[in-house]
Amino acid sequence: MPGSPDEAVGDEEDRPDDELRTDGSGDDSLITYGVEDRPPFLQSLGLGLQHYLTMVGANIAVPLILAGAMGMPGQFIPRFVGTFFVVSGIATLAQTTLGNRYPIVQGAPFSMLAPALAIIGVVAANPPGGGVEAWRAALLQLQGAIIVAALFEVAVGYLGLVGRLRRYFSPVVIAPVITLIGLTLFSAPQVASATQNWPLLLFTFGLIAVFSQLLGGRSRAFKLFPVLLGIVVAYGVALALSAAGVYAPGTAGYVDIGPVFDAPLAVAIYPFQWGVPQVTTSFVVGMAAGVVASIVESLGDYHAVARLSGTGAPSERRITHGIGMEGLANVFAGVMGAGGSTSYSENIGAIGLTGVASRYVVQVGAGAMILFGFFGPFGAFVASIPAPVVGGLYVAMFGQIVGVGLANLKYVDLDSQRNLFVLGVSLFAGLFVPEYFSNVAAAAPDGMGGATFFAQSMAAVPVFGPVLGAEVVANTVFVVGSTGISVGGIVAFAFDNLIPGTDEERGIADWARTAEADEDFLSAYDRFVRDGDRAD
Repeated sequence: MPGSPDEAVGDEEDRPDDELRTDGSGDDSLITYGVEDRPPFLQSLGLGLQHYLTMVGANIAVPLILAGAMGMPGQFIPRFVGTFFVVSGIATLAQTTLGNRYPIVQGAPFSMLAPALAIIGVVAANPPGGGVEAWRAALLQLQGAIIVAALFEVAVGYLGLVGRLRRYFSPVVIAPVITLIGLTLFSAPQVASATQNWPLLLFTFGLIAVFSQLLGGRSRAFKLFPVLLGIVVAYGVALALSAAGVYAPGTAGYVDIGPVFDAPLAVAIYPFQWGVPQVTTSFVVGMAAGVVASIVESLGDYHAVARLSGTGAPSERRITHGIGMEGLANVFAGVMGAGGSTSYSENIGAIGLTGVASRYVVQVGAGAMILFGFFGPFGAFVASIPAPVVGGLYVAMFGQIVGVGLANLKYVDLDSQRNLFVLGVSLFAGLFVPEYFSNVAAAAPDGMGGATFFAQSMAAVPVFGPVLGAEVVANTVFVVGSTGISVGGIVAFAFDNLIPGTDEERGIADWARTAEADEDFLSAYDRFVRDGDRAD
């Protein structure tokens, strides 16, 4: 890794604008600020906000989707959205300080959205009595399911179960997993909506591309802030066109800033703010499937950020502490009344575009998000960013991640027929299986969740029907099968370890030469307890 924080501060002013850094690990990743670097505070604040701007669309989409599904009254939505940002900030600080210490933003997971919506659907179909609002009852059940399922993730993480599997994850497995992370949002409405405002989307994408790829070498501002500048300029243009009447209310690209002024100035966010969480076994099992999908995605995120940060593949210890801390963050999210927490791929794409991989930058941004979470107009302002602007951002960010995934193939023998088979089938499965479950959900009768309809459809199938028709099994298969990253990762992992192949063929030999050793990672215990004991 780069030098110490003090050294980074000391030589910052002398570094030429066009100088890029690597840590000498043998990775081709070029970075402007390494993991240990600490840019000046104001610059770090801007860079940190840029990291968060890449994920605000998703981090606001999840609470808005949940609030709409629950029927949450409008007066509670600003607090609900603010809760997600407070949880995101605290979880990010915990992960970057006490967990895997990678510069990855933590936020609301889409992998846990499917079971969350299933829980809400069941509660809505069986409304509680006793004067408890249906939306609050659904949220309390959701909180309870997240907390208990997260305890499973804590155990899996800190017992080292995921870390021990690391030796079985070759580049042949990691490449499709990271690539599928990048392909996750190809069908998102912000990108592929039938009513898409293509000029605004392409304008946003064009700005980010020009700033990062064409003008980055000419100006430090363009090199460091291409995403922030792109969003600000595109938002300003959309706002002006909306005010001029070019974009009509309700159309793609229209900016409605009314809610910004109507939002409460401050919102109260505290543990158990919605009431005492409730626990139902079937809901916990379904949420556990979402947690498993989140773990697979995070494993891909760790490898992606390691490559973009110029460091070796993550060690077993780093993975162990990362997954364990994500479990604790999920417990915290359940206590606070948010929809979970996981590593976010969006800011990994920002690292690739900007070369800013500083942990300190992400921590400064996390601190700002905690403060903004209590500020009502902030959530309303972010929600006012037009979908085409977010779509242009997604194309740039997730396209970058696709490239990172494919870059892992440099370690792999691409003349090997077994490798091409594993890569092709896992990528194809990661796309078609979720599409199948999406169609199943769309075909479900009104009032029936996709998982329930899947269980009923499978119950009559010979051989596997009795198993897949069981509620617990159906929920698990439906949630995991709806997540392309999990499907592709599972298929690639199975074939890569079942089909014979040499370490050289699979890329393990070359990868091992640049991988991080366990002793290179210092946990929170190593840094704060053991070193303190030695000092005494």
